[in-house]
Amino acid sequence: MIFRAVLLVLLLSGCSVVEAPHQLRGNKIDADLLKELVPGTSTRADATALLGSPSAKATFDDNTWIYVSETTQTRVGRTPGVTSQDVTVLTFDPAGTLRGMKRLDQDASRPVDTVSRTTPSPGSEASFLQQLLGNVGKFNAGAPTGGAKSGGPGGSGAQTGI
Repeated sequence: MIFRAVLLVLLLSGCSVVEAPHQLRGNKIDADLLKELVPGTSTRADATALLGSPSAKATFDDNTWIYVSETTQTRVGRTPGVTSQDVTVLTFDPAGTLRGMKRLDQDASRPVDTVSRTTPSPGSEASFLQQLLGNVGKFNAGAPTGGAKSGGPGGSGAQTGI
């Protein structure tokens, strides 16, 4: 009976009763602050003062500001899982006046396929053993580190000055 109780305690000790904390990443925009921005009258300076710097700007358009926030929670196997995602997009005209606001949530996101290719690197395709033994015998511990070779074929062992 005691063995079963000890075994049960050991098995249950791996289970966690405490819920993993949520982590907020990015710049979460408060809806009340966003209401203070009025298209046609608010400027970039107003947006920065209320919301802070954007998470990113559009790749080819500095007049599109993107604020991204994401809440994650650790799931099984310590893998992070996204519990909520919020994207706010502000568009400005060239003069810096706010023209539009758009809010997107996790439902508007699209999955991105990654490409699993490798980039070739220049050099030889040496095996592990060739890499391990590749420098054996290439260096002579007793040879001088500079100057001309001493002795050997075609050399007299003395340096000649020209």
